[in-house]
Amino acid sequence: MACSSYVSLSQQLFSHSNRKPLLSSSFAGRLRSALALRSLNTSPKYGKPYFPRTNFTLRPVSSAESSTSSPLHALIFDCDGVILESEDLHRTAYNDAFAHFNVRCSPSEVLNWSVEFYDVFQNQVGGGKPKMRWYFKEHGWPSSSIFETPPTTDSDRETLIDTLQDWKTERYKEIIKSGTVEPRPGVLRLMDEARAAGIKLAVCSAATKSSVILCLENLIGLERFKNLNCFLAGDDVKEKKPDPSIYLTAAKKLDVAASNCLVVEDSFIGLQAATKAGMPCIITYTSSTANQDFKDAIALYPELSNITLKDLEDLLQQAVLSN
Repeated sequence: MACSSYVSLSQQLFSHSNRKPLLSSSFAGRLRSALALRSLNTSPKYGKPYFPRTNFTLRPVSSAESSTSSPLHALIFDCDGVILESEDLHRTAYNDAFAHFNVRCSPSEVLNWSVEFYDVFQNQVGGGKPKMRWYFKEHGWPSSSIFETPPTTDSDRETLIDTLQDWKTERYKEIIKSGTVEPRPGVLRLMDEARAAGIKLAVCSAATKSSVILCLENLIGLERFKNLNCFLAGDDVKEKKPDPSIYLTAAKKLDVAASNCLVVEDSFIGLQAATKAGMPCIITYTSSTANQDFKDAIALYPELSNITLKDLEDLLQQAVLSN
């Protein structure tokens, strides 16, 4: 799909003088504004670890403070974008599905989500089926080899979405199994440090359970996966992120207070889900999320290779002391 129409509409909503997007109450407006921001601000916003919380200044924890028990009882990781930088893999799998089923929103070309469009879109709508459902409602339901003419009933539309999502998931699995994908730096070490310290570990992802299981088995290994104290996927909750359901459910399963959980996310949607659940959140951003608004995170990192469990405990301690 060419996203030039989005960018041109976005530029009408964007003030070049103060570089602030005008507010829009509709999702489409927010998406167009975000695309304009993406096109005008191409370099990462944060080049080094950054602490956006204005109500405390990071300082060394005193010996008296450090002698108290750690407030960190559970460390919760998102999967896509955190454990692996996966969004372009998902985009490729979606486009392969569209090509396989000859999905056409217009007669002239098979649907293809561009990098520029998907980098914004994937951070605006969580979950594969909601992504396609929103897109087709906005652009018109497509013709395809599944339905020769665009489906008009809710039942047929859901059949289309289900078929595309199932095929896309299998294609994504093939990519993961290829052996070319590696976990993001520092993630496995932090998991091992937390496990050794007796801190509970969880993974909470909006993706389908089968695809997350495959990612975890291939990227963190079977032993780490089996030793997780909690694992939740999009199938396990009714509402997707930014709804906090998945994190609230995790807290119950872990039997840990929300304030004693630290969430590791990569996107604004994930950050919203964590903070709505009452959980402090750090962000390890990717190239597609670096320009998002992370002011509610307690810290931002381009990656976790130099971050230790003690660093995370100190961050959470500072957040507790500031409240």
